[in-house]
Amino acid sequence: MMKGILSFAAMLVCLGLAVEEGRAAEKAKTRTYDLHYGATLKDLPEGAKVRVWLPVPQNTEHQSIKVGKRTLPSTPKISSEPVHGNKILYFETKAPESGEVAFETNYQVKRNEVRALDQKGAGDLSSKMRDLYLAPNSTVPIDGKPLELLSDISFGNDSLDVARRLYDQVDTHVRYDKSQPGYGNGDVLWVCDSRFGNCTDFHSLFISWARAKGIPARFEIGFPLSPERGEGKIGGYHCWALFYDAERGWVPVDISEADKHPDMKEYYFGNLTEDRVTFTTGRDIQLVPKQDGPPLNYFVYPYVEVNGKPWPKSKIDLAFGFKDQE
Repeated sequence: MMKGILSFAAMLVCLGLAVEEGRAAEKAKTRTYDLHYGATLKDLPEGAKVRVWLPVPQNTEHQSIKVGKRTLPSTPKISSEPVHGNKILYFETKAPESGEVAFETNYQVKRNEVRALDQKGAGDLSSKMRDLYLAPNSTVPIDGKPLELLSDISFGNDSLDVARRLYDQVDTHVRYDKSQPGYGNGDVLWVCDSRFGNCTDFHSLFISWARAKGIPARFEIGFPLSPERGEGKIGGYHCWALFYDAERGWVPVDISEADKHPDMKEYYFGNLTEDRVTFTTGRDIQLVPKQDGPPLNYFVYPYVEVNGKPWPKSKIDLAFGFKDQE
């Protein structure tokens, strides 16, 4: 009898292991599509010196990029800025009599779903990267008012548990709302008081808190795609955050999407859908070659200077779109 019980118990253990292995082996989703990135500069003074910087998406462990056709008014230079490694396309031209300059770039993107909680055996984060992603940014402090909002919350020592508590607290404190002015700058002090905003505001607060708790955290920005396959326009950017866990490596959070879709709140801690593309990382971006204006808060849209002055966003018509290949 005892032998039979032990055999049955062993069978249950094996069955449980098989189920877990099956879950781990479940293939992450992928999406392959053509991405169009274009713009038209308007109302340029004839003969003015026009400088244009465009972010360029790169290959990562979660996406592969093939460069397609580029239509530009002059030969570009491709560089990488030294802090975050963002790739930048730069060109110069003179404004024509029409006062308009149009340009476009195209890419083929293969994007993978991210399931970071399944990751094991992360490598060590270099001291340079750790220092970079623990430091404050111009609108992302790591002391003062933001920490007052955490005074009643107890935290342990496990970085994954701390990050989850911060994730929940951001979702509690901030609501997704773009109906009022002031959102979208990722100004942590502002969002502490306003308690609303878009993805930039949600994730800036998370990054502020994570860094204050000694957890390296970084900002990523790119574009979202409609979950429905097909083709269409892309209305604007989307961003998310990642924190570093010694066991799992970089773990993503998409708190604004969790706030908009409460049924996916568990998913968006540690996972990202394949319906996106990353363009750049970081804040306070110094371009290459260096711009005459101040560092960029973030870099996802074309940055333009005309005769040494930043060109208004209101005079840049953006045109982004996608078409699935599957």
